[in-house]
Amino acid sequence: MKRLDVVQRLCFSIHIASLLFGLAGLLIVLPNTDFIMSLPEIGQRAFQWSMTGGGAVYMVSGAIAVAIYAYRTLGVWHALTFMLPALIISMGAELVGTGTGFPFGEYHYLTGLGYKVMGRVPFTIPLSWFYLGFSAYLLAYVGLAKFGRWRWPGAIALGSLMLTAWDFVLDPAMSQTTMPFWAWDQAGAFFGMPYQNFAGWFGTGVLFMVVATLLWQVKPVTKETFSLDLPLGMYISNFVFAMVISIDGEIYPPILLGLL
Repeated sequence: MKRLDVVQRLCFSIHIASLLFGLAGLLIVLPNTDFIMSLPEIGQRAFQWSMTGGGAVYMVSGAIAVAIYAYRTLGVWHALTFMLPALIISMGAELVGTGTGFPFGEYHYLTGLGYKVMGRVPFTIPLSWFYLGFSAYLLAYVGLAKFGRWRWPGAIALGSLMLTAWDFVLDPAMSQTTMPFWAWDQAGAFFGMPYQNFAGWFGTGVLFMVVATLLWQVKPVTKETFSLDLPLGMYISNFVFAMVISIDGEIYPPILLGLL
């Protein structure tokens, strides 16, 4: 377990470092093309690699950190019965979404997030659904400990709402940066995206959290007290990452909605 703790901390550290490096690249380096051109060849190659592969690194490291935390805190059953539904359902929703426009609206992914499954959805996207979804769900589950029989449905609703709150800030930021990672193919009233997107996010979160909750009932959680440092740190760091990019782009209403 001590070795797993070390790996968990290392992966979370890589995750945070990747977020900071990404912010520096998106907000400082990319807007200053003269600086990029002044770099030596090795520096330009490193920058090019970071822009094409950095997004994958931060999502893979985040998913590994949360998977280890889930295993160490709740055990293999609860870790897998949340992770697998989150990965499968979110990938299914993204593949259907990029193919039909349901449930998020019409959009497509660009480059920078890793290999695309079926040429449409980067393999890293379901990983972000998992690690943010698990973090939001567990924070909600622990926070609603005194709600008795309403705890489980409350955790699903609040966890999905927290996941959607993150997307309020993330989606405008990541689709309108100097180097966007996805683009909307239909005009939307909410900073270029349709309101349908958020209903899709909430519904997808509810779906895999319901499945996980039902599977968790097979072997009920017996541990009532555990550290929330990792899920809280994961949620806040990713929210702040999106918030800083939005502030740089002067996109303020989504930040206020997300915080609310």
